[in-house]
Amino acid sequence: MRPKQLPSRDVVYGDLVRRYGEDRAFKQLTHAVAAGLGLMVLEVNLQAGAVLAATDESVFEIKMDSYARQSKIRERRETEKVLHGLVHLATAALGYPRPDDLANDTYIGRVSVEQVDAMVREACRILDERAAEAEANNDPLADAPELEQAWRAYARRPAAAATKDGRLASDTTRGMVARALRFLADQGFLVQVSGEQGGTYRTTPRYQVQVRELAADAAFDDLLELNVVSVANGGGTLRATSSDTL
Repeated sequence: MRPKQLPSRDVVYGDLVRRYGEDRAFKQLTHAVAAGLGLMVLEVNLQAGAVLAATDESVFEIKMDSYARQSKIRERRETEKVLHGLVHLATAALGYPRPDDLANDTYIGRVSVEQVDAMVREACRILDERAAEAEANNDPLADAPELEQAWRAYARRPAAAATKDGRLASDTTRGMVARALRFLADQGFLVQVSGEQGGTYRTTPRYQVQVRELAADAAFDDLLELNVVSVANGGGTLRATSSDTL
């Protein structure tokens, strides 16, 4: 219930996590209490703590309206929901672009506002080319992946524009990405490490567990298969600028 709390920073929390791993009855009780609250226990370990996910219709489920309030989103139309879903999908894919990254508990991904926006726009460009080719061949996109239902709306939005006081306009795509990354940071999934590239963040073990669940989603696979994520080397770390350090 306290997403930024970690077992390494709280003695009682650490003891409970160790008990969960050693005491079978306590583990079963934990899962039973969670189920009664409409929660699933995804994982419990000393790095991430207790990572939970809300089931459908749980009182803890984050609805779009709740997300909109927390992220200060003015528009709550269906199109806006899809666009913000696309941003979160791209953030997860950019943070963990390979299966090995999700399996490696020591892996730390990096994401920034500019990187996420650039990734989605490159995906939009590829999908635009696919659509044009399909149209030229009289081949309807009825069986297209989920991403192709959202790319047009995202591509139409300006990437960046400043307000009168110099802030990033909320209706731009980078404004949307910035709010999404701040929301993830508030949930303990990301930690901001610098203000470079519109805001640069590192991933947390808590986020890694959540993305493992997301990786089973077809849209996640669709986005990765577009090959728009750049990885520096085979060691499992995304390319970072010289100023992007922990």
